[in-house]
Amino acid sequence: MIYFIAFLASFLIVYLLIPPFSKLAFKFDFVDKPRKNVERKLHREPIPLTASYAIFIGFFITYLAVTRGFTWETGALIAGGVLLLIIGTIDDWYKTKGKDFPALPKLVVQLSAAILVYASGIVFTGFINPFTGDYIMLPVVLQFLLTIIWIFGVTTVINFSDGLDGLAGGLSAISATTLFIVAIAMGQSNSAMMAIILLGVTIAYLRYNKPPAKVFMGDAGATFLGFLLAVIALDGAFKQATVLSLFIPILALGVPIFDNLFVVVKRFMEGKPMYQADATQAHYRLLRAGLNTKQVLMVLMLLSTCLGLSSIILLLVQI
Repeated sequence: MIYFIAFLASFLIVYLLIPPFSKLAFKFDFVDKPRKNVERKLHREPIPLTASYAIFIGFFITYLAVTRGFTWETGALIAGGVLLLIIGTIDDWYKTKGKDFPALPKLVVQLSAAILVYASGIVFTGFINPFTGDYIMLPVVLQFLLTIIWIFGVTTVINFSDGLDGLAGGLSAISATTLFIVAIAMGQSNSAMMAIILLGVTIAYLRYNKPPAKVFMGDAGATFLGFLLAVIALDGAFKQATVLSLFIPILALGVPIFDNLFVVVKRFMEGKPMYQADATQAHYRLLRAGLNTKQVLMVLMLLSTCLGLSSIILLLVQI
């Protein structure tokens, strides 16, 4: 019952906050404007970039209300979220002026948010040996590196996926649903609570972001969603994991992870910076292949759902 209440509360907060924030966006000219001859700019009218604030408020108000406590982990989550919201807003502001914000400050802030989470105790510590049943504790240096790489990586791939109406929100919703089921099955109530609240905010956002989108969450919102998904997986699916079940959260986030790994490798092979925006993601390739926006969305959502179901099947095999 508490999970349903959390889902409903987060949904309603975001659903009710997006319209007034959208009005403010037009007032302050904080909108994503169409740009001619730019393949990544698919919209034809100015779109507000303020959904990220509704998502942030909806998530944390609900989470603090239902958990009724403040821990170091909660503090790190909020602090990391604020950092991403600030740097994302600056990045989005540059975009409203037709400019690109430098990659280095974004890199530093995203790594800082990940380090805050690590310092709070949400860490990938190791895995269970499937042959002996013993827990293999990794060296501290490796724990640090793997935790930071995971958080930074998921934050980045969700952001990279935000190039089509409904895509990043839809992928995040499917991943949150999968991680919620995994957390429930593993008896991890805190991870389950974060996942169901995240599902609520993404579903509310999709009410306005489905094609044709009326609002965008920008880099601020996309990086925040990626950050939350990474932390939920660390706090849940990665805990006490066997070697095989380590693939559960990877499959749950399969579409953005595998698609953007391809993109990063391609950019590296072509000598391009990893953060240089282009139109090499799967959704752009499918559009060029002749599919329309809704068809591309359906294909990628179906693929993400299949990978999510695969991760749940993998969980059942482990149980």
